[in-house]
Amino acid sequence: MEAFTTLRAVAAPLMRDNVNTDVIIRIEHLFSRRSPDELGGVCFESWRFLPDGTENPDFVFNQPPYRSAKILLAGHNFACGSSREGAVTALMGMGIRCVIASSFGDIFFNNCFQNGLLPVVLSSASIDQIVAQERKAPGQHPLEVDLYRQVVSMDDGAEFSFAIPALRRAAMLAGLDEIRQTLTREASIASFQTADKLRRPWIYGLTHPNLTNSSP
Repeated sequence: MEAFTTLRAVAAPLMRDNVNTDVIIRIEHLFSRRSPDELGGVCFESWRFLPDGTENPDFVFNQPPYRSAKILLAGHNFACGSSREGAVTALMGMGIRCVIASSFGDIFFNNCFQNGLLPVVLSSASIDQIVAQERKAPGQHPLEVDLYRQVVSMDDGAEFSFAIPALRRAAMLAGLDEIRQTLTREASIASFQTADKLRRPWIYGLTHPNLTNSSP
């Protein structure tokens, strides 16, 4: 997993509430496409393309200022609906590294931390302030998201604080998913297992050296 420390990038405003994971990535694509790039190519497919397969010019990510945006500004309850980690993978495949919303679907929020996509919760008023500046000059006001300081900064000097649980913040800064976090304690785990085999050998299919094979 790629570490997330600080990011300065253009933010694309997709100011819709209750954006569903089914809209982010359709379920059939999770069976036919595997790589992040492939999923990124069909992220937001029903909004991004017209029925004839051409780009929808009204969709924000098809507009020149936002084609390479790495930050997504969203409304309330972003990525609600069905559980699918592919929604995170698809967004990252499209180049998104941070989503800023007033709230998230719970499962999507948790999946973000396993893949290096930073979900930032700000108030609706704060997001509206960012969007208002962005729409005055599209693509000309990059945001800075600083996970060290837990602050989103506008280029006019305004700052908005956000909170990330300490363990998740540390893992994101180091680029560690839950499996790699566990592996950092491999020596402690091995030490525990060695001692536990002596205390409870039957758990491991062993016989305690101080016991005979006779029944009690």
